[in-house]
Amino acid sequence: MIDLYTFGTPNGKKASIMLEEVGLPYTVHKVDITKDEQFDPAFLAVNPNNKIPAIVDQDGPDGQPFALFESGAILIYLAEKTGKLLPADPRGRATTIQWVMFQMAGFGPMLGQAHHFRRFAPEQVPYAIKRFTDESARLYGVLDKRLGESEFVAGDYSIADIALYPWAMRWEWQGIDLDAYANVKRWMGQVGARPAVERGMAVP
Repeated sequence: MIDLYTFGTPNGKKASIMLEEVGLPYTVHKVDITKDEQFDPAFLAVNPNNKIPAIVDQDGPDGQPFALFESGAILIYLAEKTGKLLPADPRGRATTIQWVMFQMAGFGPMLGQAHHFRRFAPEQVPYAIKRFTDESARLYGVLDKRLGESEFVAGDYSIADIALYPWAMRWEWQGIDLDAYANVKRWMGQVGARPAVERGMAVP
């Protein structure tokens, strides 16, 4: 059994989609970050960095409970635990992890900053809005080019698609014209139609 600590953010959705895709049983623990529940000592014992998502695998690698944070690490761990959604061959594995890191290092943080400055900042900061909106558009362009070459991000459907999809679903928040990225739009329709993705996007 997996204990999933999460909230309704793109990073949180990555973990719940993955759990649905691989079919592991899990229990959801909602951590309401709008109420600062991520600073609760019980949650900090799971993730000292006070971010969601985090998991506790009650049947960890040594048979003992194992706590893990960082959404990309969770995706890789669950893929390796189940033997699903991460290729075993070195080239396929490295390519998939490369695109997960693309999301972790750029597509998530830059789009998240666009979210913040466009929607939530207490004052409008034109420089920040332009900087992060422009960088979001550039990253969508990188993704769109890749999806013009491949049906899914790393070849077959994988943790790379799971990492990127919930962030792309917030395209309106980022000031993105999705019609300008036809390959991304096609891919979003394909990924979003998967039953496990639909279930995972509904958590918590």
